[in-house]
Amino acid sequence: MNHAEPAPDKKLSLLAGLSLAAVLWVLVYSHLTDFADAVIAALGLTRQTHLGEALHFFFYDTPKVLLLLTGIVFIMGVIHTFVAPERTRALLSGKRLGVGNVMAASLGIVTPFCSCSAVPLFIGFLSAGVPLGVTFSFLISAPMVNEVALALLFGLFGWKVAALYLGLGLSVAIVAGLVIGRLQMEKYLEDWVREMQATQSADFDAPTPSWAERIDAGIHHVKDIVGKVWPYILLGIAVGAGIHGYVPEDFMASIMGKDAPWWSVPAAVLIGVPMYTNAAGIIPIVEALIGKGAALGTVLAFMMSVIALSLPEMIILRKVLKVPLIATFAGVVALGILVVGYVFNAVL
Repeated sequence: MNHAEPAPDKKLSLLAGLSLAAVLWVLVYSHLTDFADAVIAALGLTRQTHLGEALHFFFYDTPKVLLLLTGIVFIMGVIHTFVAPERTRALLSGKRLGVGNVMAASLGIVTPFCSCSAVPLFIGFLSAGVPLGVTFSFLISAPMVNEVALALLFGLFGWKVAALYLGLGLSVAIVAGLVIGRLQMEKYLEDWVREMQATQSADFDAPTPSWAERIDAGIHHVKDIVGKVWPYILLGIAVGAGIHGYVPEDFMASIMGKDAPWWSVPAAVLIGVPMYTNAAGIIPIVEALIGKGAALGTVLAFMMSVIALSLPEMIILRKVLKVPLIATFAGVVALGILVVGYVFNAVL
């Protein structure tokens, strides 16, 4: 039996409120750079200094990630009232092995997120009951296979190199997701995530809610998830911003040369993990390293580790995942990145 629908005037009020909230969200999101610029100027700093660049990154990325998290979680909360968790799982898990991983990894290509920005949608997938391995395929591909990096590689080295990067990046995301899914590590989700999934599954036969109840569900979703995660977001981005302002290009170039020993690739991955930026932010560093004679495969391994295995991302994920699952995720992705680095160095 369906719930009573709200009166037309109440529906109009709900629609007006949602429209106003959406306009404000877009307005704020589109002026994040201006906001960060204004804060830096008010502090008497410029982006040409290490401190100024670090603070600019913090004041830009913090509201960006929080806005993304709030918007995505609200939308997912409303969607949950339309689509049962079982249907969501069926859509992305696929009838054949790996179909869901391929779909999720492909979705990651067209979402221009850095690792921390991809976390909100990752959390949304988990809360919708999407299989763990499938969600990881998205979390890996979203930052790793980036259109900015593809454009750079195409412009510098041609379509073959760009296609090789695309294929290898997708392969890492798909295979890593499959491995994590096969390991059946759902027990290493934080308790509140598993409780949320169980609660939503229990509501499968609930009556059809009204629009007011759908919106309330979205708001409750935001309070429940964002309320738990936001301190970790602040901490993660603060760490990343501090490192972002102090990138040791000369030191990195010295160990990434074309004649560097075999351990240069894993060393580049280890150097990249503590850093944090998106693909657009890492491209100038990549170009500088290549200009100083660094090997392309080693530089790509460094770039992938920065945007797919960042320390700030791990800090944020810690609120959602337990340490064994984070360690497994990092290990599987790091192994895939090493393969990419060695393959590129071997063929170029």
